[in-house]
Amino acid sequence: MKIALDPTPFHHSHGLLEFPQLVADLGYEWMQLTPHVDFAPFFSHPRADDALVADLKRAVAAAGIGIPALLPVQRLSSPDELPRQAAVKNFTRVIQLAVELGVPVINTEFSGRPERSEESEAGFYRSMETLLPIIEREGISLRFDPHPDDFVEDALEALRIIRGLNSASVGFVYVGSHTFHYGNNPSGIMAAAGAKLGTAYVADTFDHTRSHGLRYISNPPGNTARVHQHLRLGDGDVDWDGFFAGLAGNGFFDRDDSILVSNVFAEDEDAENVSRFQLETITAHIKTATGVSA
Repeated sequence: MKIALDPTPFHHSHGLLEFPQLVADLGYEWMQLTPHVDFAPFFSHPRADDALVADLKRAVAAAGIGIPALLPVQRLSSPDELPRQAAVKNFTRVIQLAVELGVPVINTEFSGRPERSEESEAGFYRSMETLLPIIEREGISLRFDPHPDDFVEDALEALRIIRGLNSASVGFVYVGSHTFHYGNNPSGIMAAAGAKLGTAYVADTFDHTRSHGLRYISNPPGNTARVHQHLRLGDGDVDWDGFFAGLAGNGFFDRDDSILVSNVFAEDEDAENVSRFQLETITAHIKTATGVSA
């Protein structure tokens, strides 16, 4: 298993090619490369060319770290055909970039619309008809997170949709801060996912369902806004003992291709200290969950 840092909190203060050394300085050996304006922005065609890819590879090697996964976000499940087709084209280029960088995993989201769930699901499978043969040919592992405000938010239903692809190359991402949108059943979800669970993200959040759904009040009443946070571990309501125990029971820690990602976004003002805290706390939880003495 690899513990990686998501460098998103440093996008405002560091350039893309500075990330590898920063990640190393913060104590991490791995960096998940998330949407960045100079590489593969949200919902856009990737901006990286051969020269930038070569520069990034040199920066990674010089820092002595690795990139275990890319995280692009494209509208693969759009119910509208033009953005869906553009997403497939953009994602095809992301796959090429992963191959050029020697990155074996792509973590992503379904990126459909909950108010048009049937059309979005159809769009997802249509996109995968094109992308899955490329993924399988290149030996990439593609893993999906059912993100809040997607056409599928319940984790068990997302696993069924993934299973419908009938491909060993497609797996599941469990995001800790999405726990209360998934159905608040981490151990059950992780058990159901089995070896399909290839990536897990560590960031905390508050339970928006508490107080009979009145913990957060947004106007106008009855709107469909989704609320969650990406706080440092322990600052929210996620049961982290249960989370890490669920990963241990799943066998996640024993698989070489498993990736555990720290992705705190809510504390950019103190991002370096928070990143160090995350690594220390994650490591302690793993030791407890696996019965390894400190």
